[in-house]
Amino acid sequence: MEGIGGKLRAARVQWQLTLREVEDRSGRLAEQWGNPAYKISASWLDRVEREDGGLSATKLIVLAVIYGLSAEQMLGMCTPASVDPAQFEQSSRPNATMLLMKGALEEHAKLWLPDKLVTEPPPQDTMLLPAEQAVVPVHYRRGVIGQHDRTMEPMMKAGSIVLIDTQKRTIANRREWTNEFDRPIYFLMTHKGYVSGWCELDKGADWLTVVPHPLSFESSRRWRYRKEIEVIGTVAAMFMRREV
Repeated sequence: MEGIGGKLRAARVQWQLTLREVEDRSGRLAEQWGNPAYKISASWLDRVEREDGGLSATKLIVLAVIYGLSAEQMLGMCTPASVDPAQFEQSSRPNATMLLMKGALEEHAKLWLPDKLVTEPPPQDTMLLPAEQAVVPVHYRRGVIGQHDRTMEPMMKAGSIVLIDTQKRTIANRREWTNEFDRPIYFLMTHKGYVSGWCELDKGADWLTVVPHPLSFESSRRWRYRKEIEVIGTVAAMFMRREV
């Protein structure tokens, strides 16, 4: 029966990732998480794949994220009753463009983006979807941009589904981004509902201004920071409808 090394290699090959690319991705995760123990070297991974070497908890975690595997699937690879690698659910980015027709990847995509979110009319107001830990990691939430929230048009149109990283709530200063595509977009809660857009803080961090896209017809709006408005998180990803 194939050992964990072969199963790890099958998962990597399925995503058309080289050993060096896994090393690079693990390095970025280690930097993001602030722990160098999460970095995986290409030579170490090559040895594990060839010799069925043991894995520490940190290595299991980072490989699970890179290969898009759940904790149960990753631990299952360490046992003789492991699932077939071809059936793994995947959420990492493949190197090759793929058309989702059938299989585990398509089912996984449906969990992240249910058909009803793109077939039903957008809500009138921007909304935060209920937390679903079985669908997205615990520190992520999903939201839908409402028809009345035109703050980020045309970059983010009504009906867009956004993935919100709730661990990134600090308002970036001007030195942290260089263009409108790098500038963080925030998902925020006010007394009247939710809004999403670019943000600016005054010098005393007393007032937060939501800044619209230059091509939007909306005006800037200002609230008392942490009294009238709260940052839910930063928009990490977005699915935007071309037509509504």
